Amino acid sequence: MLPEIVVDTLVILASLFVFFVGLAALVLVVLYVIDRTQTTHAIRRNYPVIGRMRYVLEDLGKFLRQYMFAADREEMPFNRAQRSYVYQAAKNLSTTRGFGSTRDIRPAGTVLFVNCPFPTLERDAVETSPVTLGAESCPRPYSTASIFNASAMSYGALSTPAVRALSRGCAKAGSWLNTGEGGLAPWHLEGGADLVFQIGTAKYGVRDAQGRLDAERLREVAAHDQVKMIELKLSQGAKPGKGGILPAVKVTEEIARIRGIPPHEASISPNRHPEIDNADELLDMINRIRDITGRPVGFKCVVGAYGWFEDLFEAIHRRGTGSAPDFITIDSCDGGSGAAPMSLLDYVGLPLRESLPMVVDLVTGYGLRDRIRIIASGKLINPADVAWALCMGADFVNSARGFMFALGCIQAMQCHLNTCPTGVTTHNPRLQRGLVVADKAERVANYVRHMHKEVGVIAHSCGVPEPRRLRRMHARVVGPDGRSRSLDEVHPLPVPGSLL
Repeated sequence: MLPEIVVDTLVILASLFVFFVGLAALVLVVLYVIDRTQTTHAIRRNYPVIGRMRYVLEDLGKFLRQYMFAADREEMPFNRAQRSYVYQAAKNLSTTRGFGSTRDIRPAGTVLFVNCPFPTLERDAVETSPVTLGAESCPRPYSTASIFNASAMSYGALSTPAVRALSRGCAKAGSWLNTGEGGLAPWHLEGGADLVFQIGTAKYGVRDAQGRLDAERLREVAAHDQVKMIELKLSQGAKPGKGGILPAVKVTEEIARIRGIPPHEASISPNRHPEIDNADELLDMINRIRDITGRPVGFKCVVGAYGWFEDLFEAIHRRGTGSAPDFITIDSCDGGSGAAPMSLLDYVGLPLRESLPMVVDLVTGYGLRDRIRIIASGKLINPADVAWALCMGADFVNSARGFMFALGCIQAMQCHLNTCPTGVTTHNPRLQRGLVVADKAERVANYVRHMHKEVGVIAHSCGVPEPRRLRRMHARVVGPDGRSRSLDEVHPLPVPGSLL
C-alpha cells in the first residue's frame, strides 16, 4: 500500500493535470469563438484556431529559410556565403575552400578579375600607400593608408557595447569609424579610433533649439583629436529622399542628450537639409563647416538624378578648386543598415555598380580627380567587392553591415524593433549582455586585417604590388551574351579635364 503522502501527491498532480487540460480546452473554445465571429481575417474566420498557425509559420519562415532551405548563394540582402566569409575572417579562421567555387559566373554583370601571367611576388609587394584628404583646403588634413573602414552607423541605432567594440576594433586595425548622424558619443571616443563625424539633416549633436547648425557645438566636436573629417549626409542607401528614423523606444535619456532632442519620443530627421537647395548652397555649407572645424569636409549621397553633379563641378571651377568638397561618399541604393519603407528600399536610387563609375568619370572629366577623393559604400563586405570598387576608381571603401556581421549580427532583420537577438541594435540590457566588447573588438580588427590581406592577394594576382594600383583594366564583366568585356571598355575613363 502506498504511503499517504505519495497518494496525496498523486491526487494533487492529477488535479493539476485536469485543471490545465480544462484550461487549455477553455482557451481553445474562446479562440474558436473569437476567430469564428471576427470579420477581419478570412482564414481565421473559415478555419478557427488552426488558421492562426499561418502567422506563426510566416514569422518563423524567414529564419527556417536562412538556416535550412536556402542555398549558400540565394538569400538577400546577404547570402550565406557572404556572411560566412565575414564570420570566419572576424574569428581569424581560414577562409580557404576546397573542391571549387559555388559561385555561378555565367549571369550578366558577374565581375571577374584578370590574373597576370607573372603575378607580383611576395617580396615585391609593398604596403598600401596612404591617401591625404584636405591637403589643399584646410589646416588639419587627414592622411590614412586604410582602404576599408566602418561606414556610418549612429549611436542610438547601434547599442552601447556595439559602438564600444567598433571603436576599439577599428583602432586596433587602423581604420576609421564613421559616427553616423546620431552625434558624437563618449563610446565613439573610448577606443581611440580615427572618427569621421557625420552631420545629418537634423544636425544631431551640433544643432541649436531650432534644429539649425550650431557653430560652437560643431567647434567643440572638432576639437577632439580623434575627429579627423566631417561628412555632410545628403542621403543614404536605405532611404534616399527620407530622413533618418529612430523609434521612441530607442530614444533613451542618454541618446536624447547626445543628439539634443526630447527623450522617449520618436526622432525623425528632415528628408533634406532645409538650407541646401542647389549646388552653390551645398558648397557654401561645406566651406562653412570647413572654416569652423579646420577639418576635411565632404558629402555622402545616393546617386539618382545626376545632372546636378555637372552644376556642382562647374560651380567649383567658377569659385576655385579650394571650394571643392574634400571627398564624396557614394552610397548604393541597395545599401543601408537603417530601416526604411519598402518603396524606398526596393525602388529608389541607383546601384553602386552604375553610380560609382559615373561619379569617378565626372570628377575625372572635370579635372578634379586629384582634388576630390571618392569613397564607395553599399554592400561591399567581401574582398572581391572592395577590389572591384578600387578598380572602378574609389580611394576608400566603407561598410556598415560587414562590420555588423563582424560584431555577431545574424541578419535577423529586427534592427528597428529594439529586439536584436545579438545585442547589436538594441538597448535592452538583457540582449546587450550577449555582446562582449573585448571579444567583438578583436573580431572587428580581424575582419579588417583579413580584408586588407585578401584584397592584396587579388591585387598581386593581377600583377600590381598593392591594392591602390588596381585599375579598370584589371577586371572584366560578363555581358548578356555570356562573353566578358574589360571594365575599361564598358566604362572608358575620360581624359582628365575633357569635360571643362
